[in-house]
Amino acid sequence: MPDHVRLAKRVADLARCSRIEAEQYIKGGWVSVDGRVTEDPAHPVSGELVAIDPTAQLETVEPATVLLHKPVGYDTISGRKVAAGLVQPETRWPDDPSGVHLLERHFHRLTPLVPLDAEASGLMVLTQDGRVWRRLTEDGDEIEQEFVVEVSGDIAPYGLHKLNHGLHYNGRPLRACKVSWQNEVRLRFALKGVQGGQLRAMCAQVGLDVVAIRRIRIGKVPLARMPDGMWRYLPVGERF
Repeated sequence: MPDHVRLAKRVADLARCSRIEAEQYIKGGWVSVDGRVTEDPAHPVSGELVAIDPTAQLETVEPATVLLHKPVGYDTISGRKVAAGLVQPETRWPDDPSGVHLLERHFHRLTPLVPLDAEASGLMVLTQDGRVWRRLTEDGDEIEQEFVVEVSGDIAPYGLHKLNHGLHYNGRPLRACKVSWQNEVRLRFALKGVQGGQLRAMCAQVGLDVVAIRRIRIGKVPLARMPDGMWRYLPVGERF
C-alpha cells in the first residue's frame, strides 16, 4: 500500500513549486483530489488523482465579506431564523461581479453586522474581515444608510419637512436626514445612526403606515440588482 504524503508535497512536485506556493494553491481552492476540491494542505494522499486547476492563480486568500439580500422574516444578528443560514454556495448570485473565487472557508465564522429589522428586507453584511468589522461597528453611526419605504395613508401637513428634520424617537430628537418621494407610495430615506423600529415610528408621526422597508445601500455599497435571498462578495478594495 503506497505511503501517504501531505497534499502540499504532492502539489509541489506536480507544479514544480515551493511548498509555500503549493499551500497557496490548495488554500485558494485550485486543487482537487479525485475530482473534489480540497483546501487543506495537510490532507493525506497516496494513489489518488491530484489535479491543479489550469486557471489557478498564486495569491493570498483574503478573509471574505458577503453582501446578502435579506428577505422579510429573517433576523440579522440573532433570533430563531437567522439570515446567515441563507449564505450557501448554491445561493451565490450568478451575476456576482466581484471576481472572488468561491471557497469553503468563506462560509465559516461570518459575523453579521449593521442590524436590520426582521420585517424589513434588503442589504445585509456578514464578514470574516476584522477591518470591515471595525469600520461598521466603531464608525457605524457615521455611515449613511439608504432605504426605500413603501407607505399607505395620507401624509400630514408639512410631513415631508418633519421627516427630514424635527421628529423624536425613544424620547430623543433625531438627527436631520434626507427624505424624498420616489413615487406616489414610496419614500426614500438616507440617514445615519438608524435604530431598530425608527423608520416605522417616523412614518407614524406624520400619519403614514409602513407597508414594506428595503435597505438599498450602506455607505458606498449598494444592494444593486441582486435578487431576494441571494448573496455576492464585497470585491477586494471596495469600501463602505
